Amino acid sequence: MNFEAIIDSLPLYVSGTWVTLQLLLLSCGIGLALALPLAMLRSLPIAWLSWPIWLFTYVMRGTPMLVQLFLLYYGLAQFEAVRASPFWPWLSSPWFCAVTAFALNTCAYTTEILHGAMKAVPAGEIEAAKALGMSRWVMLRRIVLPSAFRRALPAYGNEVVLMLHGTALASVVTLLDLTGAARQMNSNYYLPYEAFVTAAVFYAAITAVLVALFRAAEARWLKPLLPRS
Repeated sequence: MNFEAIIDSLPLYVSGTWVTLQLLLLSCGIGLALALPLAMLRSLPIAWLSWPIWLFTYVMRGTPMLVQLFLLYYGLAQFEAVRASPFWPWLSSPWFCAVTAFALNTCAYTTEILHGAMKAVPAGEIEAAKALGMSRWVMLRRIVLPSAFRRALPAYGNEVVLMLHGTALASVVTLLDLTGAARQMNSNYYLPYEAFVTAAVFYAAITAVLVALFRAAEARWLKPLLPRS
């Protein structure tokens, strides 16, 4: 192991870590904000509302995120109408395309996670809310969503970790994230082992922090759902 080259490259990795964290926070934040209303609409017994959302989640979950990123960043550029449109400054930006692709992808997974958690809310809780005279909106806000969020925590924690690993694709559209930093170090020193092992250590450290945060959240908010001894 060439530790001297690794130490010299640490500023590059720190910069790449910041880019990776920004991509993760933006994509997960936007994806969760979009997934919540979609999950609620997905749960309604109205076909013309739920089926388009199901189709969106099926397509996004059924195709690789790399293909989605390529279609957005490279594919749309081939159309003259897109290049002449007022949206071209955004669609030609690797940051915008990466965040959009990641956010839509995690939105699809999060929608299904929340939808499944909402369906898992015990029928007794719904019946009790109706018996108390709660309106549909009040019941959703005070009973269904809090219970669903608690149940969704473990699955959503896994989704955030997977999204962290998915941000490694940002380097293919010229963003200097952690994987991009490893590629840059390899280009500078021709040390692929040291370059990518160092990136793996950074990813593992971020993953450990995320897992600890979600375990702490689960210990606090899943406690009411545990069976009483």
